[in-house]
Amino acid sequence: MKASPKSVDDYLAPLPAAQRAALQHLREQILAAAPGAEECISYGMPAFRKHGVLVWMGAARRHCAFYPRGLTKAQLAEFAAYDTSKGTIRFQPDSPLPDALVRAVVELRVREDAERAAAAKAKPSKRL
Repeated sequence: MKASPKSVDDYLAPLPAAQRAALQHLREQILAAAPGAEECISYGMPAFRKHGVLVWMGAARRHCAFYPRGLTKAQLAEFAAYDTSKGTIRFQPDSPLPDALVRAVVELRVREDAERAAAAKAKPSKRL
């Protein structure tokens, strides 16, 4: 069994050059859209979090993927040129995701994350 990567750089290092470059570009786009986000490894893949995980990214044998989870039909329609499912957008390294769409999805996740954190903070404690 292969050891789990300890960092995003560890995850990217063994990938073929094209996948590594595509995911590095996606990484930069995510970090630009989510200032202050922390990189981590979650479920064995690179993830970006603030209060909770915002998005993941990863590589498979024949594609790269962006995992923003829970996309609406309208959001999925914007990625019609790519292979998608409700929580995954798969793309080829030589056909990266549009920067503006990545930014829009990540910024939405940042807003949702902030709202969840504020709601959790506003809940009264059940401790006695």
